[in-house]
Amino acid sequence: MYEAYYHLRDKPFQLNPDPRFFYGSRGHKRAFSYLEYGLSLGEGFIIITGDVGAGKTMLVKHLLKKLERGNYLIGNLVSTQLDADDMLRSVSAAFGLDYEHLSKAALLNNLQIFLRDTLRQGRRALLIVDEAQNLSPKAVEELRMLSNFQEGEKSLLQSFLLGQPEFRDTLQSPEMQQLRQRVIASYHLGPLDRDETMGYILHRLKTVGWHGNPAFAEDAFDAIHAFSGGVPRRINTLCDRLLLFGFLEERNQFDAKAVQEVIADLRQEVHHQAVPVRETQVPAVTAAPVSMAVAAALPADLEERLTQIERGLTRLIPMVRKILYSVSEGQERD
Repeated sequence: MYEAYYHLRDKPFQLNPDPRFFYGSRGHKRAFSYLEYGLSLGEGFIIITGDVGAGKTMLVKHLLKKLERGNYLIGNLVSTQLDADDMLRSVSAAFGLDYEHLSKAALLNNLQIFLRDTLRQGRRALLIVDEAQNLSPKAVEELRMLSNFQEGEKSLLQSFLLGQPEFRDTLQSPEMQQLRQRVIASYHLGPLDRDETMGYILHRLKTVGWHGNPAFAEDAFDAIHAFSGGVPRRINTLCDRLLLFGFLEERNQFDAKAVQEVIADLRQEVHHQAVPVRETQVPAVTAAPVSMAVAAALPADLEERLTQIERGLTRLIPMVRKILYSVSEGQERD
């Protein structure tokens, strides 16, 4: 909606990971170096962890973009709560193999034949497991067993495991000792600092053709970093709403005050709301003043909430008008 107003080719802060928007912060560059290092060895496990929205999936998509012309056969697996047999079926499905109504022995045999054929064709099999924190210890153990497949001295399968911080706790458990011995590199992605947050925002804007409109004051970046904590997904959410706010208010510059207005709106949404206060039965309206008990039952910040609702409705009205205008123009052209 706001792309045309700011003369942008695309939405700069979409939530879906798109390798076009990869930003090489210090942490992301180092993690990417670990991935490349692991690929050069061609064996074992590489583990990348990070909080929700830290950019783990984006990191891997950027790597896959670079591997498009290489001799890699890549299986992608977004894990859920899998037991051992389900893990083997999921890996088979990730590589396009039959998996229904097969025994564990048959699944293992088919995978081994497939991986050997892949190597003999001059290609390398790479398994990428996202959301690895959801794996049970037995499912992780099945992955370790698959890493035992070899042809001569060459490993037939290499795995990248991406997970949230709790996956590190799983790996530190006593039953994971053998898998830890096969981890050739691991890295934890932390948040962006303030300057990296600014660089991240400007990079995404420039990727879609931004030439300074809208402009950002320095204190706007301070406010964005303070709210987002430097987590890329939270930065995207806030900045996308900020551009929508600018479109509706016809603004071409953002400062900290504008950012705080948008943050106030975000805090009214479901994932930021406090537990609602239970409604209190109020007697029929009479000429008598409201009792002290009823007044005490009302939320202390009622006036502030009503002001925020009023401000939200005020912003919604021009949005509806613009949408109706766009629809009516389209119908006239038809």
